[in-house]
Amino acid sequence: MNIQKKQTYTFKSETKELLHLMIHSLYSNKEIFLRELISNSSDAIDKLKFKAITSQKLYENNFNLYIRIMVDKNNNTLKIIDNGIGMKYEEVINNLGTIAKSGTKKFLKSLEKIKQTKNNLIGQFGVGFYSSFIVSKKVSVKTRFAGLNKEEGVLWTSDGKGEYEVSKITKEERGTEITLHLNEENKEFLEEWKIQTIVSKYSDHISIPIELNTYNEKEKTFSWEKINQAIALWTKPKSEITENDYKNFYKKLTHDSNDPLTWTHNKVEGTQEYTILLFIPSKSTWDIWNRENKHGIKLYVKRIYIMDEAEQFLPNYLRFVKGIIDSNDLPLNISREILQNNKLIQNLKKSLTKKVLQTINYLSKDITIYQKFWNEFGLILKEGPAEDLENKNTISNLLRFSSMLSNTPNQTMSLEEYVSNMKKNQEKIYYITSDNYTSAISSPHLEFFKEKNIDVLILSDKIDEWMMNYLIEYNGKKFQSVSKDDQSIEKLNNNTDTTHTKKTVSNSNMNEFLNKIKKTLGDKIKDVRTTYKLKNTPSIVITDANDMSTQMAKLFSAAGQKIPKIKYILEINPNHPLITKIQNTKNQHELKNWIYLLFEQALLAEKNTLENPNKFISRINNFLINCKTNFITTPKK
Repeated sequence: MNIQKKQTYTFKSETKELLHLMIHSLYSNKEIFLRELISNSSDAIDKLKFKAITSQKLYENNFNLYIRIMVDKNNNTLKIIDNGIGMKYEEVINNLGTIAKSGTKKFLKSLEKIKQTKNNLIGQFGVGFYSSFIVSKKVSVKTRFAGLNKEEGVLWTSDGKGEYEVSKITKEERGTEITLHLNEENKEFLEEWKIQTIVSKYSDHISIPIELNTYNEKEKTFSWEKINQAIALWTKPKSEITENDYKNFYKKLTHDSNDPLTWTHNKVEGTQEYTILLFIPSKSTWDIWNRENKHGIKLYVKRIYIMDEAEQFLPNYLRFVKGIIDSNDLPLNISREILQNNKLIQNLKKSLTKKVLQTINYLSKDITIYQKFWNEFGLILKEGPAEDLENKNTISNLLRFSSMLSNTPNQTMSLEEYVSNMKKNQEKIYYITSDNYTSAISSPHLEFFKEKNIDVLILSDKIDEWMMNYLIEYNGKKFQSVSKDDQSIEKLNNNTDTTHTKKTVSNSNMNEFLNKIKKTLGDKIKDVRTTYKLKNTPSIVITDANDMSTQMAKLFSAAGQKIPKIKYILEINPNHPLITKIQNTKNQHELKNWIYLLFEQALLAEKNTLENPNKFISRINNFLINCKTNFITTPKK
């Protein structure tokens, strides 16, 4: 091996920190390093096959593809060898000198907050090659990109402590050879039985032969022995695949050490011929909300790997789904651009979407398992009604909510369950949106509903207000926000008030009082009126039926968008003692302050904030200073 001048480089700080973390504490299950390296070799061979579609010379007249594991007990080394695509000099520096993954810093900072077992982490964050340092004191990589001259080989070496060396070498064969100089405490990975066990566990269904140099005691020679099935799992009959086969394939595919919740495996024949093997994970990935990162399934055409993260086959609200699609109809030279505008892809997307939703629906039959799914992916599924109008009814059945009567923030109630529990005269599905569950459940908007035992859906996720713009009705029942003007609530109030004991305020000046409020507040409000919905609260504000809601205004504001100023309707509870006291106030200056206080406290309850909270506090303080001992009695609940 002819080695040219070496260049020494320093690992990027994030890589260095991650290496230190892995070597000293990250893995409790060291054997996963072999799974990671075999997976990388498999990907390299898949990429060679794809690129060779248009350039057969990349095979260099060697069409026998393999992944080989070589054990050398005398030198305490383990080699993983493949004749895949290999790497160029620049690729070695870019791929092995730094972790090419956005969000690495965020990952490192959040490790302490992540409540997972240690060996769950590395696969999730896509840094499989570096796992070799868990068992090694030194790692060297010899590689040559397919099609280049043999003098264009590259040697990379490092002890993982801060620096690595790169030099050009002569390498006869294309592909990559990784040599692990094992630590003394990791010699078990030189045992044939150990390697065969690991390969059988994690890599049995890789479609490339994995060969081990096995020693023949009788002939005193080494020979290559295939130790995996080397058959793509999805091509096998379902009757020949065990549950563990599916789980192990999922782990190899996703580098997730957790079992999937469920999966669907189907072969479709007819106008379109394809096979899918799709999984619903049990845990969401760390980058599920990162828009920079691609999500999607792996695409094969006639068993030939084409690309990872093909997001065109499923809508964005199903981006948590993992798996593969193997099509017999797509051209081998298809690109992402062609995928974007291909009618066949659009038809496949419709079919796959329906299949995934059916799988999730089947999952919902088990309440316990579905709750695990919902806790992980419910927020993402809530994007569905806006994104997928064709399947909106199906998605609606899969949504889960917390509700007022369930008295828990856990989102367990389906819309079907809510509708089945509706009161006899109840026309609509009522809901309230708020910043959080505590704020929502204590809202004065719910007072009437609590008294009448009419359930209200509690929507406290940021996406909820946006989602409700697309959820207009369910099974013929329209949705209605309790913080918006709607006659059905007053109508329901009249229909459910069987005792007819509603107080009529004996005060001929009520209209005059409302006019004073309107005059005092001016264009700060849209209207003022009395309401009998309130029980323990003197006043609330609501928005008109066609106006922007408070929560929607907050979403627009958080996104940096300009919003029109909301003019609220102020509703007064004529039966509240505070209203009576304010009505009897003779001092016009004091009356004006009372009216502002009434309005501002209603705004505070609705928005959880005020434009000028100091002025509000000052107003309260002045009342406290001047108040006498005639305390107001709050109505009994």
